This record gives sequence, C-alpha cells and structure tokens, in this order.
Amino acid sequence: MRVSLGSVGARLTALLPGRTDLAEIRRAPRRNLLAGLTVAIVALPLALGFGVSSGLGAEAGLATAVVAGALAAVFGGSSVQVSGPTGAMTVVLVPIVAEHGPSGVLTVGLTAGVMLVALALLRAGKYMQYVPAPVVEGFTLGIACVIGLQQVPNALGVPKPEGERVLVVTWHALEEFAKNPNWTAIAFALAVAAVMLIGARRRPAIPFSILAVIAATLVAQVAGTDAAKPIGDLPSGLPAPSLSFVDPGALGSLLAPAVAVATLAALESLLSASVADGMTVGQKHDPDRELFGQGLANIAAPLFGGVPATGAIARTAVNVRTGAGSRLAALTHAVVLAGIVFAAAPLVSKIPLAALAGVLLATAVRMVEVGSLRAMAKATRSDALILVLTAVATLVFDLVYAVIIGLMVAGTLALRAVAKQARLDQVPLDPGDHSAEEHALLAEHIVAYRIDGPLFFAAAHRFLLELAEVADVRVVILRMSRVTTIDATGALVLKDVVEKLNRRGIVVMTSGIRLDQRQVLDSVGALELLRLDGREYATTPEAIQGAHAYLERAGLLPPALSRPRRISEGAEETVG
Repeated sequence: MRVSLGSVGARLTALLPGRTDLAEIRRAPRRNLLAGLTVAIVALPLALGFGVSSGLGAEAGLATAVVAGALAAVFGGSSVQVSGPTGAMTVVLVPIVAEHGPSGVLTVGLTAGVMLVALALLRAGKYMQYVPAPVVEGFTLGIACVIGLQQVPNALGVPKPEGERVLVVTWHALEEFAKNPNWTAIAFALAVAAVMLIGARRRPAIPFSILAVIAATLVAQVAGTDAAKPIGDLPSGLPAPSLSFVDPGALGSLLAPAVAVATLAALESLLSASVADGMTVGQKHDPDRELFGQGLANIAAPLFGGVPATGAIARTAVNVRTGAGSRLAALTHAVVLAGIVFAAAPLVSKIPLAALAGVLLATAVRMVEVGSLRAMAKATRSDALILVLTAVATLVFDLVYAVIIGLMVAGTLALRAVAKQARLDQVPLDPGDHSAEEHALLAEHIVAYRIDGPLFFAAAHRFLLELAEVADVRVVILRMSRVTTIDATGALVLKDVVEKLNRRGIVVMTSGIRLDQRQVLDSVGALELLRLDGREYATTPEAIQGAHAYLERAGLLPPALSRPRRISEGAEETVG
C-alpha cells in the first residue's frame, strides 16, 4: 500500500506546474497580456452564448470561462491553450439539463472532473493519437451543424421548444416562427453573423464578434424594440462556492452522462492542444497534464455554478495568432472576464439573445474547414464513409455515440485492410541439380507455402483453412518467417489445420517461427503439435532436409534424393 500511495504522490507531483512554467511566464509579458486581452474580447460573447444554449444561462457560461479558464491555464498541459464553455460540450449538456435539471449538470461536471484527474494519473492522454483524422473531421462537422441548429430559436426570436433532439427542436421553432414571425430577431442574428464572417476574412486581427454584439445592443437600446429579447439580469460577481447541488441518490443515474462529458472533455481538449502545437514553433503539450488541468477545472467550475469546460479550439487559435507564448495569456483572459463579471454585468445583461445567436452561427460556419473535408473525402472511400457516418451520428444521436460509431467503423475498415494484406502463397521447389524426373518426384510428395502478413482473427480463417484441402502430398512445409503477428485465433486455426492434415496422413513442417510469436503458439498447444517428431525448424533448408529424411524413411524417395534442396527464390535459402 505504501508503494501505491508513493507512486500516486510522485505522479501527482509530476503533473503539477514547475519552475519551467514560472520561467516561461516571465518571458515577453507585454505580448502575452495583450493576447489575453484580445482572447477575452472574443471569448465574452461565446461564453455568454454557450451558457444560454446549455440551458443554465449566461451567468453559467461566464463562471465557466473565469474559473475553468484560470485553473486550466495554470495546471493544463499546453502553454497556449484557452479553456471554457464550448459548443461541443453544449450539445451534450442540453439533454442532461432536460432530464436532470441544472443540479444534474453541475453534478455531472464535478464527476467528470474527477474522472479526468483519474485518466491523467493513469497516463491515458497518449491514446488521443489513435483517434483517426476522419473521425475528428466528421465530429467537428457534426458539432458545427448542431451548434448552428441550436441557435435557430433565438435567431428567430421564438421561445425555445421543449425537447432533446436538435432536429425536432429546430422544426418546432420554425413552426412557431411561421405563426408569429419576428423579423427583428432574424435581422440582428444575420447582421452579427455577416459582420463576423466578412470582417474575419478581410481583417482577421480585429475582434468583429464583440464589435458586432456592441453595435446590436446599441441599436436595440436606441430603437427601444421589444422584439430583440435581451439576456436578462446577471449577478455582479461569482456566487460563493457550494456543493449544495449534489444529490447522492442521483449519482447512479448521472454516471453515464458523466462518462460522456469526461470523454468529450478529454477528446476536445487534447485535440485543441494538438492543433495549438501545430500552429506554434517549439510548443509541445503534455497530454496527461492537460487532462489533469481540465479535471481540476471541471471540479471547480460547478462549485460556482459553471458548466463543464474543455479546451476551446477557436479561442486557442486566436490566442496563438495574437502572439501568446505562455500561460500568462490564457490566465489574463480569465482575469479580464472576471473583471467584466464584477464591473459590467448590467451592461452585458442588455445584449440581445439574437445577437449572441448570430455569434454562434458564425462560429459554426467557421468551424467547417471545406478544404480539409474535401481532402478527406477524396482520400479513400473508407475515409469518406467514416467522416459522413460520424457527422450524421453527431447530428442524430450525440457526440459520444458519434465518436464510438466512428471509431468502430474506422477500426473495422482498418482490420479489413490489414487482413487483405495477409497472403498464403505456394512456393515451388527449386529443381537445383536434380533431373527433371527427380524434381517431378520431389514435387509429387512435398508442397511448400509461405505465409505473409498478420495471422490474426480477421485473416486466419480466410486462407489457412485452404490448407486443410491440400491433397496428394505427404509433406507440407509452412514458411513463417514473414508472419508479422499472431493472435490466439490465428494460432488456434493453425493448430486445427495441422491436426486435420495429420489425420489425413500429411506431415506438416514449419520454419522461421519468431521468438515473439512462440508464446502465443505455445499457449494454445500449437507449438507442441508442431514440435512433434521434430517437425519445427529454424530455417527452410533444415525443414526441406527433414522432409526428405521423412520421405526416405517412408520409402517414397531413393537415398540419392535425401540431400537438402532449395525452395525457389534462392536469396531466401538461409531464412525461414
């Protein structure tokens, strides 16, 4: 037990910030402070919008951006990552709010944070690299579609209909709008989205999102219109931390949603950190520290009424592009947002919901990288299929199911492609210095096969069972030096084939079994069967010599032919 506690303590120490992080913060402070201020301006409408979309309100989005943003900046594994509420997480939270209410979401966030810390201690961050690119692209496309559809009620200026499925909610919102059109709300949403999209293309360095929201708010106030519903009252500060939302009796029913939130937080945060690495020079995130930082952030955010948080790709990209090089920028972003919460809450409360919907509509459009999607779709049919299935599953089901479906399809197609590489080729005997008559006699009794590629569950049955149908020979030589891997299924099928051939009086001899494959063969009894009467050899020439000796003892070859001969492709004579 002492060893276990000591190892956990050492692991925790390794995940905490060190002197290197402190020294990094001291470099170029002015540039990082400016980057943090810029990100805060961009993040404000997004935090408000995602808080509203989640169902917990704008104040929940701000609390998440402040608390989770600060903790993830200090303890996370990326120096330039910016964390907070995101559209992807909002998609998962909407059905949780509908089923379990706000307290359920807070409990889910807290539980997910504990899970993320556990994943960090288990060194699970490295497994992100195994998520295929088509799954990530399909996932991102699906999220963009869901975020856009979620904004339809606010953009149309109608009350949000009841329901969990975004397609159903969107349809009911359109029906409500048809009965009572609100053209003012649509004008605000489209105007804000257009300013952001056009402005970002012409002047990407200018934060058009906050400028558009300010303009929309001023117009709504001056015109005095009631058609553009505002956010509503916001508290001037963060609430006192509390665990009053936790209901021990509901923990069982909230476990599955917590797993979904933790999975999404891990995937999105590590993906965002990887994107940030690619945008910088000399930056390399620590995936386990990133999980640890996100875990602490998600444990703390619910205490202040915040929703679950993840690393935010869009805000991280803004951070990098404006010159961020250390954690100071992301920390500054959280501090500035905290200042806005304490000093400008009355002004923020007047922002029209339709304007925030426009911000998120533009964000959804900008999430879709048409070039990447086109390239992925043209790569292979399998990649295109995985992308489309993941995107559709995201839209129809939810994000976690979408990732699971994408990974399952990708894994199945990958196994199919690997299995196709496995081959069983008959290798003709080299006539050597034998006469044509002698060679014909050898070929009549001996047949040699070479196995290439993996001998595993997806491929073994396809070709090994063909061996059981071999006829009119007395010896089968299996050359196994080119077998790349063997699993238990492959070893069992091989054993079955050898037993079937032996029952028909055909002796099976092998050559070139590698050391790392012997354990699998031995565990199912295949190696013992192949060793019977010394039928397993290190090299092919030795196996041929053994086959000749066996045939000679059986009276099927004259003594002159018992000399070892080669299998064709002489370069392979000395290998298995």
